[in-house]
Amino acid sequence: MTVNLKRIHHVAYRCKDAKETMEFYKRVLNMDFVLAIAEDQVPSTKAPDPYMHIFMDAGMGNVLAFFELPNSPEMGRDERTPQWVQHIAFEVENMDALEAAKAHIEAEGLDVLGPVNHGIFKSIYFFDPNGHRLELVANTATPEQMQQLHEVAPAMIEEWSRTKRAPKHAAWLHEHD
Repeated sequence: MTVNLKRIHHVAYRCKDAKETMEFYKRVLNMDFVLAIAEDQVPSTKAPDPYMHIFMDAGMGNVLAFFELPNSPEMGRDERTPQWVQHIAFEVENMDALEAAKAHIEAEGLDVLGPVNHGIFKSIYFFDPNGHRLELVANTATPEQMQQLHEVAPAMIEEWSRTKRAPKHAAWLHEHD
């Protein structure tokens, strides 16, 4: 038997305040609040640990979820991982939508970095109230560029595995303005 995945059902992160988080994602990213689940004990372990689990519609069947855990120590972040590494990226329609989103997010009083040109897409970055880094992406790639990247991916991972240095198979990605 092989595993046959349909899609990601949801991705869950921790939050400091479920209501504040839900309101942020509704107001800033226009996500619908899908549902909430609250329990006084963890279903899988039966540990007595009340929680609020909220689910936000990220479009096209994608769900972003959060847990508020009032009896756990204050949440932090993985201090051994650079802040730019762990992030949640959402796709927008095009560059006009990315620019409009940037203006909207800045009007909410948030600092926004970008757009940053990644060769096959452009991104903006900002943080949610929990310290999670968020990215909005507008794809700019051609089908030919994506095919080329797909073709060199196996050689790139093999070279990286041996050398731990950035392979140059797709250096053309960084030859942009």
